[in-house]
Amino acid sequence: MKQPPAIETTGLSIGYPLKRGNKKIVHEGLDLQLLSGEVTCLLGLNGAGKSTLLRTLCGFQPPLDGEIHLMGKPLRNYSQATFSLMVGVVLTEKTNAGGISVYDLVSLGRHPYTGFFGQLKPRDKEIIENALVAVGISHKAHHFVGELSDGERQKAMIAKAFAQECPIILLDEPTAFLDVTSRIETMVLLRKLAKEQGKTILLSTHDMESAIQMGDYLWLLEKGKPMACGTPEDLILSGQFESYFKKEGILFDSSTGKLSALRPGVAVGVEGDFLTSYWVGNALVRNGFKPSSVQEGILNIYCHNRTQLEIRFPGRGIHTVHDIEALLTEVKRD
Repeated sequence: MKQPPAIETTGLSIGYPLKRGNKKIVHEGLDLQLLSGEVTCLLGLNGAGKSTLLRTLCGFQPPLDGEIHLMGKPLRNYSQATFSLMVGVVLTEKTNAGGISVYDLVSLGRHPYTGFFGQLKPRDKEIIENALVAVGISHKAHHFVGELSDGERQKAMIAKAFAQECPIILLDEPTAFLDVTSRIETMVLLRKLAKEQGKTILLSTHDMESAIQMGDYLWLLEKGKPMACGTPEDLILSGQFESYFKKEGILFDSSTGKLSALRPGVAVGVEGDFLTSYWVGNALVRNGFKPSSVQEGILNIYCHNRTQLEIRFPGRGIHTVHDIEALLTEVKRD
């Protein structure tokens, strides 16, 4: 029997009430689903409404219209205590809990289970310690939150959500303050949590590459457009990614899944070893060329391996080079 969506919206309108009964609508008519065991990434430029949508889904601000169902039950019917057992939330606002230890901050995630007096039992302590280890912050457990870097503070907040043991976790830009390695670690961790524990995870992010690699499902937001939803690959191949993120002087390259400030020019065919071909293509794009499939009448590059790159000039024979730097010299000379 198919499980109902963890979160489902019908005709949802999000935004803010104004004076005299007026409304500022950010997006409307949203029919969305979040499923167990999946990571959904919410992408959009600043001001697109990502935080507004997240805050509405977790009940921090009311919808302007439509319905939100949590585990098949209207969100408005949940008490705060019951909701906290179902949904863990990590927002971008910095915590003001600088005077408590990281351990104590993460232990707040157990509050829905420990009651008013907050007495931690051995099981609670085990869960807290596991959460600290999972996000890589256990070595800071007894440091004050105020002593942490922005990235470490974000990890501590994610650990608090993990300690809450909710089936649903909503995160607003959880990797915003993290370095490259930590961003990847966090995305891997969230994906592992979804797959191994059946969690439903929705996160907003500006990290397009990680979202494409790690997200099961993407939601694309832009002012004045309907939301686009689908797998990363379907959204890329359909051209919707380019439509949502293309700006003057900025292009989305569907062959690499990256934004580029460069406008590709002359087509160059690339074929061969997958890894070498990918990075040859990357170098070509950076230098103003457009990688394409091999075809007659254009300059073609055959990547046998990273040290054997065969350049076939139309009408001028074959030249072999042994690294990408030399390849670029020859291609730009042509």
